[in-house]
Amino acid sequence: MMRSVIVEGLSAWSPGRGLSPAATSGEQLLVADSWLVRDGRIRGLDRHQERFLHACGEVGGLPLRRLLEFWRDMTDALPRTGDWFPRVELAAESMELRLLLRPAPQLGSGVRVWAAGQRDPRIVPRRKGPDLEALAGVRTRASEEGAEEAVLVTPSGVVLEAATASVLWWEHDTLRLPSPQLPLLPGVTAALVEERARRTGIRVAHREATVADLDGREVWLVNALHGIRPVTAWMGGLLRTGPAERAPEWQTWLESTGKPLPEKQHITFS
Repeated sequence: MMRSVIVEGLSAWSPGRGLSPAATSGEQLLVADSWLVRDGRIRGLDRHQERFLHACGEVGGLPLRRLLEFWRDMTDALPRTGDWFPRVELAAESMELRLLLRPAPQLGSGVRVWAAGQRDPRIVPRRKGPDLEALAGVRTRASEEGAEEAVLVTPSGVVLEAATASVLWWEHDTLRLPSPQLPLLPGVTAALVEERARRTGIRVAHREATVADLDGREVWLVNALHGIRPVTAWMGGLLRTGPAERAPEWQTWLESTGKPLPEKQHITFS
């Protein structure tokens, strides 16, 4: 079956026809997922697939067979050269499956974070997609404070995650994560980090901490785009940053975990 080459921008998927360019509709998203592609290599693509399919199954309306067909065509369409930040989407009104193909932004090895914990604005915190606009608003507000990210907290001030990343930190030789009982997005990169820590004998523990509890700690924001970024500055507050002693070695390891995209299953032409 012939497929058209997919170019930068938004493409919609239909059974039997695959992906074709689409106009931006402004529809709210029921589900979304995104990751970094560097010269055809991706970290944890199978985990992103699992998270996306699970979220689509939660909202219903599409059989698994269709979702797998979309994923196959989407994977075929991803570029094998260059740095990209694609996003797969399930639109709310049309129930249309889509691929937004975007060049990757400049990647950071550290991150400035707004020190004031922000009340979590998400309606569906465990599913990526519906709250992207609200989270973008949080980051915009953080940028006004000279920060690139903001930490979301519960009404009682317990740290959840950042607007676009999971929050991990070190207490002596223990890797700390927020309690899984909290309303958290299941982070793919955070899971990779946690698994490596356990595999190498590093103690891992969950804790309900406040932003103030992170004072002087080595704190990481981790996500599929930037990987591991240690907090290099807390903006607008009195928090101190801890030295990023562990981050360089872990960043090197994480970069090495990228795997090549599978061989294309369909021949494309221009």
